[in-house]
Amino acid sequence: MGLFDFLKGKTKENTPEKLDLSWMQADMHSHLIPGIDDGSKTIEESLEMISRLKDFGIRKIVTTPHIMSEFYKNTPEIILGGLEIVKKALQKESINIEISAAAEYYLDEFFLEKVRNGEKLLTVYKNHVLVETGFVAKPLMLVEIFFEMEMNGYKPILAHPERYQYLAQDKKLLHEMIDRDIYFQLNLLSLTGFYSRHIQTFAELLVKEGRVKYLGTDTHNHRYLDALQNLPQSKYFDIIQKIPLFNTHL
Repeated sequence: MGLFDFLKGKTKENTPEKLDLSWMQADMHSHLIPGIDDGSKTIEESLEMISRLKDFGIRKIVTTPHIMSEFYKNTPEIILGGLEIVKKALQKESINIEISAAAEYYLDEFFLEKVRNGEKLLTVYKNHVLVETGFVAKPLMLVEIFFEMEMNGYKPILAHPERYQYLAQDKKLLHEMIDRDIYFQLNLLSLTGFYSRHIQTFAELLVKEGRVKYLGTDTHNHRYLDALQNLPQSKYFDIIQKIPLFNTHL
């Protein structure tokens, strides 16, 4: 082998594998409507990130802005109005990808009141609603809220359970959620160590035990998408491609 062949081989070896998410088909957790939460700030940024997701092989996006009573007082009207702005911009720039919107609801007493009052919630798929909690302490009304959602015809999807410290430490609660058939949505970045090694370990456990029903990028900005390109190096990348996901039904 000559020097040129050796260098060419080393270059090929060090070239990161191109990220292909076409097997997932749809991304159902992201923050791509500009200016309404902690995600995209401008329509230009939204279009850039959507284009990158398309380049990764995503055929459909269900973007999910936060609805949090204390910080992001979004409503279905605000979210759907923002979605129309994004759709028109995509059409103007000839970016051909299907996009819709739901929400990532924060579980608190205000959300519980919405459910009890029969307010229509934005759904990811059929009656599936994406919800989140704080990362450290278990919400006092967690089980009660899940019960009320189910009684009102909704199926909770717990966003990024691997990031909740209280859930990783409380195996009884984890198995109670599993017994209630609460759907778990894993963030792809959790498998790369993006958040922490501890979160990565819990994410791997949930995958290994077959607890994951949805996968999402949880894209907020370009830093997320840059880090996502490390996913093919994860030892679980091939494994998650074999999961029977709801993503493929969106």
